[in-house]
Amino acid sequence: MKKLMLLFFVIYAVAMPYNEKMLKQIQALKNENSFSFVVMGDNRDGDNVLKKIIAKNNKSDVKFLINNGDLVPDGYVGEFDNYLKIIKTSKKPIISVIGNHEIPWYDGETNYERTFGKTNFSFIFGNSYFIILDTSNEKITKESFKWLKKQLQISQSYQNRFVFTHVPLYDPREGKYKKGHSLKKLKQVKKLNELLDKYSVTMIFCSHIHLYFRGFWHKTPYIITGGAGAPLKKNGFYHYIKVIVNRNNVEYKVIKIKAKKPSFIEENIKEIKEMF
Repeated sequence: MKKLMLLFFVIYAVAMPYNEKMLKQIQALKNENSFSFVVMGDNRDGDNVLKKIIAKNNKSDVKFLINNGDLVPDGYVGEFDNYLKIIKTSKKPIISVIGNHEIPWYDGETNYERTFGKTNFSFIFGNSYFIILDTSNEKITKESFKWLKKQLQISQSYQNRFVFTHVPLYDPREGKYKKGHSLKKLKQVKKLNELLDKYSVTMIFCSHIHLYFRGFWHKTPYIITGGAGAPLKKNGFYHYIKVIVNRNNVEYKVIKIKAKKPSFIEENIKEIKEMF
């Protein structure tokens, strides 16, 4: 009987989606109201940058890392295997959020879910509530919107409410509250922004645009971080965000990463791939 139970445990552990394993590791950490964590996004096509971010934080005081989508170039199983191989070198748990490059034309979303699990989920650490919202299709489903509202209601019992989603509400390069490389339905975006404002979100972290921006969407503060390895846009730089939670105060530090940029030919090949 004991051998049978052990076999069941081993099979369950192997089959468990990777994000669930990471969440269990986070839950096992000492719960503190003062702690730090990392947010990064858009590492695909840039393994060297991702490896540097992981190596740097293996020696830092952060509790965990959140990768905010575009983990792989095209959503193939082999790409997810390669990504897993890299993040398993981390001494800290890494949560991986779904981005648009995880759902290409065939069954990439299935590959993401098979590897990492649910695309909408939440967790608690210390005095902070963490909400991961799926915007990989550059829109939000009615079910996801209802789920988000419920999560935000629950989060009111906590000091901080952090939301993580790959696609930003608006594109800062296009002007205030304008559509661009962002969510596509402005009517839906307005409704989402009103919801985030109503429940006093501490910070919403987005990626998708391969640059760094920080500002406000109405009452809601945002950070766009897309410098974890993907081809950079003009004036972009490789980076990640270190978030330092100190009870009632939250600090956000932009940490730059020195890494060789792709050659002109490599960059153009990647730009062509982005079109498909």
